[in-house]
Amino acid sequence: MNVLDNTSLFLSTQEMETLLEALIALRRGDATARLPVQWLGVAGKVADVFNDLVEQNATMASELARLRQVVGKEGKLKQRAALSESRGFWGESVESINSLIDDLVHPTSEVARVIGAVAQGDLSKSMALEVDGRELEGEFLRTARTINKMVEQLGNFSAEVTRVAREVGTEGKLGGQAKVKGVAGTWKDLTDSVNSMAGNLTGQVRNIAEVTTAVANGDLSKKITVDVKGEIFELKNTINVMVDQLRS
Repeated sequence: MNVLDNTSLFLSTQEMETLLEALIALRRGDATARLPVQWLGVAGKVADVFNDLVEQNATMASELARLRQVVGKEGKLKQRAALSESRGFWGESVESINSLIDDLVHPTSEVARVIGAVAQGDLSKSMALEVDGRELEGEFLRTARTINKMVEQLGNFSAEVTRVAREVGTEGKLGGQAKVKGVAGTWKDLTDSVNSMAGNLTGQVRNIAEVTTAVANGDLSKKITVDVKGEIFELKNTINVMVDQLRS
């Protein structure tokens, strides 16, 4: 009886070989690797622990696959990893995964918040350069700075266009020009277009004012010479014809 009890404390050669095969299979990532549940004694306990370990690994892999689908593909950014009774490094692994998702989701949510505000015409929003007292780094920092620069450029451009439109169109202050620092590409093209429009309008109005003032003072030697199109061209011709008629 004692001999049987003693031998139950050790794994037989066959059991050791089976355990080795199962360990090799597990190392290869085989989630089906299992030890026989009918083993008794210490061998049975080893089998139970091994099988539980494989189950835990399989559960972790399944949870990671779920997160890849729901967070990465479906965009459900509030989803997090959850393992029942996760302790020790299992618990630390779950916390690390969830922390990684938080770190990735926060900048994405911030970009969506700021871009959404811009789409609604609100240029007062910007991305924070730190999270929970920790400064952003790497691509996160570069993205935040790029978004903030874009919003700043939009704000500057909008303010300058509004100013020029108000001064030239409403207040009659001719000669106004938009000045946006550091503009390039499309921003520069837009700024140049606004300035060209304001410049053309200034030249046209000043030339018309010069001729009509001269006529009012009895000077019929002047005519409108500014290059214009459309309705302003018709106005130019009308005034020039009037001057010719007054002169004859």
